[in-house]
Amino acid sequence: MSTIRRRVLVVLTAIATMFLGLSVVPAAAAPGLTATFTKVSDWGTGFEGKVTVANASAGPVNGWTIEFDLPAGYSITSSWDAQRTSSGQHHAFRNPSWAPTLAPGTSTTFGFNGSPGNVSGIQNCRFNGDPCDGGGGNPGAPSTPSNPRVTGSNNSSISLAWNASGGTVTGYRVYEGSTVRATVTGTSATISGLGTCTTHSYTVAAYNGAGESARSGAVTGTTTGCTQPAGGRGAPYLYMGWGNPPAPGPVMSATGIRWFTMAFVLSGGGCSPAWDSTRPLTGGVDQQTINAIRAAGGDIVPSFGGWSGNKLGPNCATPQALAGAYQQVINAYNLKAIDIDIENSDEFENDTVRNRILDALKIVKQNNPGIQTIVTFGTTTSGPNFFGNQLIERAAAIQANIDVFTIMPFDFGSGNIGQDTINAAEGLKNKLKSSFGWTDAQAYSHMGISGMNGLSDQQEMTSVATWTQIRDWAKGRGLARLAFWSVNRDRGCPGGGVVSHCSGIAQPDWEFTRITAGF
Repeated sequence: MSTIRRRVLVVLTAIATMFLGLSVVPAAAAPGLTATFTKVSDWGTGFEGKVTVANASAGPVNGWTIEFDLPAGYSITSSWDAQRTSSGQHHAFRNPSWAPTLAPGTSTTFGFNGSPGNVSGIQNCRFNGDPCDGGGGNPGAPSTPSNPRVTGSNNSSISLAWNASGGTVTGYRVYEGSTVRATVTGTSATISGLGTCTTHSYTVAAYNGAGESARSGAVTGTTTGCTQPAGGRGAPYLYMGWGNPPAPGPVMSATGIRWFTMAFVLSGGGCSPAWDSTRPLTGGVDQQTINAIRAAGGDIVPSFGGWSGNKLGPNCATPQALAGAYQQVINAYNLKAIDIDIENSDEFENDTVRNRILDALKIVKQNNPGIQTIVTFGTTTSGPNFFGNQLIERAAAIQANIDVFTIMPFDFGSGNIGQDTINAAEGLKNKLKSSFGWTDAQAYSHMGISGMNGLSDQQEMTSVATWTQIRDWAKGRGLARLAFWSVNRDRGCPGGGVVSHCSGIAQPDWEFTRITAGF
């Protein structure tokens, strides 16, 4: 799994202005807060839209959500510069995690593509729960609560807190969608009676006798109690080489995760395996971590390769020698599965080495009945690229008996990680069907998704809500594997950028791991 990749995110720009803001709530819009739709272009079978989010009020907006409906029969196919969730015709766009505050007198934009063409506009637009036209609002109402956050959770409840509103405040209402889930006088609340391992999104509004404030930005939390089936289907990457690696026991207790993908087995010199090339295969921190995981009832999948480093694939001269290196690790840890992370020009884009890896995996399968073999590789937003297609075709031709083909849908020019991940996975499914003669169900059962939590190297953003969407899609179709890079980064640090020890976004610690445990 890499933290440096390629491809360029295409940012769409445009012109033309058309205002829409048809309200479905009785309250007047928050004064000075507007969301304006522009149809940038229309080509008959589709269109590009842009929404300008503006704050002409006297104070900052700490977190914004724009919600609207498209006319019946229209859908959004991709989006950029905001976090999107969609349900039927209804779409909600949240501020990017790296830009939560909209200062007074400033504006920002987000865009999307939709289909079919000739759209008349958006409908029922709301800005933090109020109409988007920036009308007079409720004079004397409190200001919008800021910094909503999850402070804790258990099997049946999620606890929230937020910063106090300005002005006279009678109390606060916590909303889930349009439903009030709690009414309190302080700046915290616990929502109870929730299902085990369920994800919920909340906003908060302050009120007094003059009316209600605009709603805060949304915050998402997941209840605990997620259980994970045996076999390592959900196995996020844990890397002992950087990023303040956490002790696995507390993470397992907090999230329910039972399997980890341990990175990375490289060449310790020639065709001899070692952790990260520098740490011994056994007897070091990696074995200590594996022992702790197993003592807590879990297990591991080692990952060979990755984006960088001195790898076994180029160093082992023959498939037999490479299979022997894999076998050393299998024997050392009595493994049930191995993951070969095939990347970069030295392995993925090198025909000789890529074929050597597949030939070696065929030998491993022959010598280790019952072991699961996984290959992990990059993708485009529509499915495998040229080298990915070559890998799949070769695996089919030599009958390598690969169990799981896992794509890495990030750092690939995405404007909407959730939808682009699904599109890429569907492209992989179609390639597997054509190469192996499988049905949809058979292809899905040989597929995996390995994402990057929070910010990717290209600043693509996978939010907690988006990862939940990806998990649910993969689980509903019977995919064989779900992973992400990495547990080391599964800690919140909004505005922290792309770093090794946290995700770069606002999130509860270990939230992506908890979601993955529910796979």
